[in-house]
Amino acid sequence: MNVPRLIDGKAAAAQVLFQVRKDVDSLREQDIQPALAVILVGSDPASQVYVRNKILRAEEVGIRSVEHRLSLDTSTEQLLNLIATLNTDRSINGILLQLPLPAHIDELRALEAIAPGKDVDGFHSENVGGLSQGRTVLAPCTPSGCLYLLEQTCGDLRGKHAVVIGRSNIVGKPMAALLLKADCSVTVLHSRSPDPQALCRQADIVIAAVGRPRLIDASWLKPGAVVIDVGINRIEDDGRSRLVGDVDFDNALPHVSAITPVPGGVGPMTIAFLMKNTVTAALMQQQAQRSQSEALCRSIY
Repeated sequence: MNVPRLIDGKAAAAQVLFQVRKDVDSLREQDIQPALAVILVGSDPASQVYVRNKILRAEEVGIRSVEHRLSLDTSTEQLLNLIATLNTDRSINGILLQLPLPAHIDELRALEAIAPGKDVDGFHSENVGGLSQGRTVLAPCTPSGCLYLLEQTCGDLRGKHAVVIGRSNIVGKPMAALLLKADCSVTVLHSRSPDPQALCRQADIVIAAVGRPRLIDASWLKPGAVVIDVGINRIEDDGRSRLVGDVDFDNALPHVSAITPVPGGVGPMTIAFLMKNTVTAALMQQQAQRSQSEALCRSIY
């Protein structure tokens, strides 16, 4: 009998961050200091925790972080002006706009204002479109982290049937695009899918990203499936508050070959790939500047 494997997101994130640190050191040897600008509007407690964790991780790998904490009454135009300034600041390689934004701010306009080459969250329509076309772009961090975990767990993903539960712009849709790029056959399930359990039971790989605690149990899963649980849901259980995923972990565990726990699975990967995207953005900008300089030289001589 096979013993189900717990997919350790903390260990995998540490591997990614180790490589990021090496890449940062290499860039520093070329007098390039990768830098991430983080924008937080308002004082949402959860967002403050997320921002603090991201900044701490950036410091650990040698990425310079620049915080912009804006008041709750900041207007859309004021936010757009700040983003425009950061877009033209060549010392800033990545721009992270912490979500959610206050309700009065136009979130779509703000995300679209970020230069695609500095969009380390991968939410700009140019990056979204490039991802859907299979091009190499700055891809959203959580789906990228999920793909890394799958590659570490399964090896070659070609030909595997993957089911993505949830169709959000942040996880579900880009996850499907990344899996297609990896040559998986992909099914996306959502609230209008007929008999989703039956469809899910056909999958070699299941990515749960629907935001409903313990929705997926063993009845949804093919024996031996690999399960990536993106959900983070806070519930009251026996009088205490705890975090659970979209998968009923205890019920599913004996049925699968590998599964991510919550917490300790996908969560650490998101920040790790934010750091990786920042370094990737710095490398892309360096290459673009070199190409511009070479083109200028050719035009002169």
